[in-house]
Amino acid sequence: MNWLLWSLLSAGFAGATAILAKIGVKGVDSNLATAVRTGVVLIFSWVVVVATGQAGALTAFSRRTWVFLILSGLATGLSWLCYFRALQLGEAARVAPIDKLSVVFVLLFAALFLGEALTWKTGLGGGLIVAGAIVLALK
Repeated sequence: MNWLLWSLLSAGFAGATAILAKIGVKGVDSNLATAVRTGVVLIFSWVVVVATGQAGALTAFSRRTWVFLILSGLATGLSWLCYFRALQLGEAARVAPIDKLSVVFVLLFAALFLGEALTWKTGLGGGLIVAGAIVLALK
C-alpha cells in the first residue's frame, strides 16, 4: 500500500477516534480518559511491534532518534490531553476541524525546520483548511 492509502486510513480512524472519544469522555476526567486511551495505544503498538518481529531494531536507534521520538511523544501527549479536554467541553463536529489546523502547522513547521517548499499550492491549501475550520467551528 502506498502513502495515500495509509493516509486515508489514518484519517478514517482519526474520525472514528473523535466520535468514540467524545462518547467515552462524558462524565469522566479528560486527563484520566487520555491516560486510558494512551495505555491502550501503548499496548496495541507493542503487540504490533512484537508480532512483526521489529522489537530487536530498538537497539539500532541513535541518540538523536531517541531525543526526537521522545519529544514527539511529549507533543503527542500534550495534543491528546488538549484534544480530550476540548471534546469534553465542545461539540465533536466543531472541535475536530480546529484540531485539523495541525495540517497548517505542519506546512509551516516543515518549511521552517525541514526545508520543505512553501508554494502557492501549499499556501492555497493551507488557507482553505483555515477557512474550512473557521466555517465549521462557527455556530
